[in-house]
Amino acid sequence: MFSRTIVSMTNAKKSDLLTLIIVALFAFSAIAVSGAKMVSLAYAGEADVVSVRAERESAGTWRFDVTVEHADTGWDHYADRWDVLSDKGEVFGERVLLHPHVSEQPFTRSLRGLKIPENLESVAVRAHDSVHGLGGKEITVVLDR
Repeated sequence: MFSRTIVSMTNAKKSDLLTLIIVALFAFSAIAVSGAKMVSLAYAGEADVVSVRAERESAGTWRFDVTVEHADTGWDHYADRWDVLSDKGEVFGERVLLHPHVSEQPFTRSLRGLKIPENLESVAVRAHDSVHGLGGKEITVVLDR
């Protein structure tokens, strides 16, 4: 039945079908050769900040509890830090994440003692991953002074 369908197609349709088959075979070959490495890069996109809690501490500094989501696959691709910064890009604090969180998603980590200028009403929080760098979802937090 398949051969009859191809025979009855026009030359243009035969060419399109042949191209589709070649592309599919190439894609399956690439997956077979590269294995999980290709899958990890395809599914573990940029790190996203999904929630932030900012609390003023007694010394006038700030504590941030930040929840990050990222499809960590292991040491070769994981969320490796998050930053607190002004709208002009001045970084007030950086929380380095020392290991992958493959089985803990999303995850929350804290950073204390951040000095943020009194004239700022809000800050942004962004996440970074070891492959894509910056670029995922950021959250802007209004500081409750």
